[in-house]
Amino acid sequence: MLDITPFITQLIPHIVKISLLAVGSFSLAMALTPLYTFIAYKYRFWKQPRTVSTTGEELKVFNKLHEEKHRRHIPTMAGLIGVVVISFVTLVANLDRQQTWLPLVALLGGGVVGLIDDIINIRGNGTGISGLRSSIKFLLISAVALVAAWFFYYKLGYTNVHVPFFGEWQLGWLIIPLFVMVVVSTGNAVNITDGLDGLAGGLLATAYGAFGVIALLQGNFGIAGFCFTVLGALLSYLWFNIFPARFFMGDVGSFAFGTALGVVAMLTDTLFLLPIIGLLFVVEAGSSSLQILSKKLRHGKRIFISAPYHHHLEASGWPEVKVTMRFWVIGQVVAIIGLIVALMGGSIR
Repeated sequence: MLDITPFITQLIPHIVKISLLAVGSFSLAMALTPLYTFIAYKYRFWKQPRTVSTTGEELKVFNKLHEEKHRRHIPTMAGLIGVVVISFVTLVANLDRQQTWLPLVALLGGGVVGLIDDIINIRGNGTGISGLRSSIKFLLISAVALVAAWFFYYKLGYTNVHVPFFGEWQLGWLIIPLFVMVVVSTGNAVNITDGLDGLAGGLLATAYGAFGVIALLQGNFGIAGFCFTVLGALLSYLWFNIFPARFFMGDVGSFAFGTALGVVAMLTDTLFLLPIIGLLFVVEAGSSSLQILSKKLRHGKRIFISAPYHHHLEASGWPEVKVTMRFWVIGQVVAIIGLIVALMGGSIR
């Protein structure tokens, strides 16, 4: 029988450090939250409701579903707490050129783009689409991803992608556009998913936890520490964001956490596990894309009552809490499946 005791013993000091990073991140985020809350309510960081969809028509179903939230004036931009805390903890206790520079840069870059969008939204008048235009957000996030992709290829020397059960796929410089596509898609998918109290935060916490375990078993302790630092900050955010939410993470949070998650998947060479572990992000982004295509190609006809899919379920009669909790359950199941594929498919070696 295989004796894994030496392996476990070797991991113990790293597990202790990673746990301390998570607890430190959680504690610091909890300590900063009252300060953010005071400022947010004093200066009225209210999220302005969208009244027009991406394709130009009035968002009647969406606004009817969230009438009560619009009346409550819930602050946005709370994701800024996580960005600040994760950056501080990583810079002080977990900075590593090979493993944590890139996810930290992605977190900060995505956060800056989201912050600009949030500020424009807060200062808007609530008509139309408040915030940066989608095309501008896409270009800015792509620029962040391109800088990270350059470092990934030229400085860290990554040229191949692991395909579970099949081995390595050598790409050379083509890994740069692939990296950009993954990071931009993940950031956008998380942003689209952030639409119900606790939904994106809970799914992100599960995904980062899963990738943290994978990185730990790979021996990528810096990446594992980063993932659990993010997990700690997300758990603090969820404490206040579960229904009824005290605040929203805003684009500063969704783009920061989403772009960093894409980078983590590339650094751990688990690209093909990302759509498994992040299945619901794929479903959410896919439902929005299908809705837009259907409206354009079928003269305004819809596939869903409202998109993304969580709004369709709401419009079908599901209470918001039921949608969120069932998505959490699915997210945890697919995360376990992703871990099994990682173990059996050769991603942990």
